[in-house]
Amino acid sequence: MTKRKLNKGQLRRVRANQAKRLGQGEHNSAALDGPLGATEAGVVISRYGQQAIIADSNEQTVRCHIRRGVESLVSGDDVVWRRIEEQANDDVGGVIEAVQPRRSLLSRPDYYDGLKPVAANVDQILIISSVRPAFSSQIIDRYLVACEDIEVTPVIVLNKADLLDDIETTERDEIEQALAMYSAIGYQVLRVSAKVSVGMDDLNDFLNNHVSIVVGQSGVGKSSIVNVLLPEVDADVGAISDNSGLGQHTTTVATRYLLPQGGVLIDSPGIREFALWHLDPERVAYCFRDFRDFLGGCKFRDCKHLDDPGCALRAAAESGALHPLRLYNFHKIIESMVSQKPSRVSARGKKE
Repeated sequence: MTKRKLNKGQLRRVRANQAKRLGQGEHNSAALDGPLGATEAGVVISRYGQQAIIADSNEQTVRCHIRRGVESLVSGDDVVWRRIEEQANDDVGGVIEAVQPRRSLLSRPDYYDGLKPVAANVDQILIISSVRPAFSSQIIDRYLVACEDIEVTPVIVLNKADLLDDIETTERDEIEQALAMYSAIGYQVLRVSAKVSVGMDDLNDFLNNHVSIVVGQSGVGKSSIVNVLLPEVDADVGAISDNSGLGQHTTTVATRYLLPQGGVLIDSPGIREFALWHLDPERVAYCFRDFRDFLGGCKFRDCKHLDDPGCALRAAAESGALHPLRLYNFHKIIESMVSQKPSRVSARGKKE
């Protein structure tokens, strides 16, 4: 059965009630609501349908129902909730009343469901790539655009770096040149191997005192990295398909973990391709950090940065001031935005 959408008046009332509950959480924490206890602060570990696992102020986990008026809820959300004083036998110990304003939100477009939130309140995104399955600078650039768009710091992590010596020279040179390109632009690049524990200490240093999320293609080893950083978690690790050479999905929901040295790590589901059709082409161009010095310098305001006369980006690429691979990836992203975008999409990224 399709869930009935709320009309504008109902949405206004829901949001007013949310604000009221947030206010009660701040100013009247002793107020009781039937069998529920006082309002408490919590943070979402993971969500499963109409329930979520949260951590209370002592980092103890509690399974909670989610009130119908809570519009969206993802791993990392700060919430106001109440304990169920007379707990039943269904293992549910609380009710989530409201969500605090988010400091940041990573979302990904979904062809059928519109813009889907992945994780909230992160300040660092670890873009995991690998030697196997095939290294893809286009996937990295898609995530870099997403990071720049929400103003969250990206860290590019090449996993399975121990395999570099085992691949063909041409392929190895392409990977090395791409990593050097990202370093020259100003992005932090790390080389690790979760399998043989190479570079993991350096990665640990980048996680200290940050709320980080790991993202990337299926099969690049995100769960393997999580297992090295958090051995007690034992996240599922998938193999690479022999037929397609692509990774298999292992993590199915974003999950928040506390790191022993300090900081938080959120493991996210692997995806084959990260779409950006919810953004305007002009915004995508701006989110290519190395384009900014040249944007606005084209002869024509509606320049598509292809064969347009007087294109500043193309001239920069030809002169060596801009890496041609970045301009190539930009055009591939713009092409995919046209081909992958649903026929009718609202301004908020919802398919209609």
